[in-house]
Amino acid sequence: MTSIPSYLATLGDPATVFAVPEVAGLADAELLEGQRAVAELRRRVEAVAAVFAGEIAHRSRRELGHTGLAQANGVRSAEDLIARVTASSRRDAHTLVKAAELLPAPARTDIPPAPRWWVVIGDAVASAAISVEAAEIIRTRLAQASEGAPEEALLDSATALIEVAPMLSIEDLATRASRARDELDLAGIAGRESALRDKRYLRVTQQLDGMTRINGLLDPESAAIVVPVLDAATSPRRGGPRFVNPDAAQRAEDLVRDERTTEQLTLDVLVELLRAGARVDDGKLLGDRKPAVRILVTQADLDRREGAAFFEGHPDAVSIDTAERFVCAGGAVPILFDGDGRVLNLGREQRLFSEKQRIALAARDGGCLMCGAPPSWCEAHHIDHWDQHHGRTDADDGVLLCRFCHLNVHNNRSRIRRRGGDYFLERPDPDDTLRRIPLPSRSPVRARLHSTAS
Repeated sequence: MTSIPSYLATLGDPATVFAVPEVAGLADAELLEGQRAVAELRRRVEAVAAVFAGEIAHRSRRELGHTGLAQANGVRSAEDLIARVTASSRRDAHTLVKAAELLPAPARTDIPPAPRWWVVIGDAVASAAISVEAAEIIRTRLAQASEGAPEEALLDSATALIEVAPMLSIEDLATRASRARDELDLAGIAGRESALRDKRYLRVTQQLDGMTRINGLLDPESAAIVVPVLDAATSPRRGGPRFVNPDAAQRAEDLVRDERTTEQLTLDVLVELLRAGARVDDGKLLGDRKPAVRILVTQADLDRREGAAFFEGHPDAVSIDTAERFVCAGGAVPILFDGDGRVLNLGREQRLFSEKQRIALAARDGGCLMCGAPPSWCEAHHIDHWDQHHGRTDADDGVLLCRFCHLNVHNNRSRIRRRGGDYFLERPDPDDTLRRIPLPSRSPVRARLHSTAS
């Protein structure tokens, strides 16, 4: 290829046909120098992009309303417009707009004077000394300490961070900037910790393809508990320490040879930890109803070792091999159905449904009969109220309802009635016309039972 500087000089020329360079023949030093030169060029382009983004944001400011540049182009904000024009993310567009706020704008008289520590960050971006992402990190971290720190101290910290930024990864720069912020504002640490704790969450979402997505954020304290445990389980995969103990060395070798990816291994460790924790919980965390993994399968499918099984609360089938493995590990709770799909009864001697009856109801109903909430969210409802209608505590006379639907049934003059193995919601309209709404079972194994019945 031509020299690296000559090649890079052509990148901004639209008349030159673009082609990626051939770098396989470069020496190591040339390869690294080329990467540095590309990074320099990228910082310059980012600075120019920030200038354009800043002017787009100025022409799209809120007070202009529909005459603003963004709304005139059919989008809500400058960030949306920049993302569309550049085919990038809104996050990248936001970073450019925030970087533009740091840059000098001599032609603008409507901007109040920036603090000096902002000015040095803007100058570093304008001279391509740091990237716009590095500038955003330095600005946001120091801004968190700006109320309690002297202007001179902020300026010194910003200058020091700008000097080391070219030698650090973005992650390391963020760590260094956070430390500088905390040194400037020790009194604010507790408040920032609380703000991070308030952002923590864990969201579990069932996808259409049968997988379940886990998404969340750990605050520093939670991460300090969770991350080392997962790291310890996967350490040999992540370049962990050498082991002198023969047992530890053997475990490390086994993990390295394990066919699972590191991410799959991490998930499996987390699942096993949760399973073990649930066994020893004393009721303080999980309440008095122990969570259990239940596999639902018909005896006919088990006997012929083919067919389908289902985990309670999940509609997607799993193999009979998986069902056999769970039955082998945890035993089986037999739930007998008659021809209508009804389960056996226990009578009126007991007021509340037993745990075994709840298992039976979950197998039969598959969750809340009204809204489909999973069995673990549900309560057992007497369709003939125990007090009003002398209802029996039989599985036939009980259905699973989530708390919200259960309250609705009791508070809105509704009744659930049974005809054979089918259930219906009877609810009066505002004009007192009685409506009957079918409540079909959501249990995949019950459907399987009916579909395979001879």
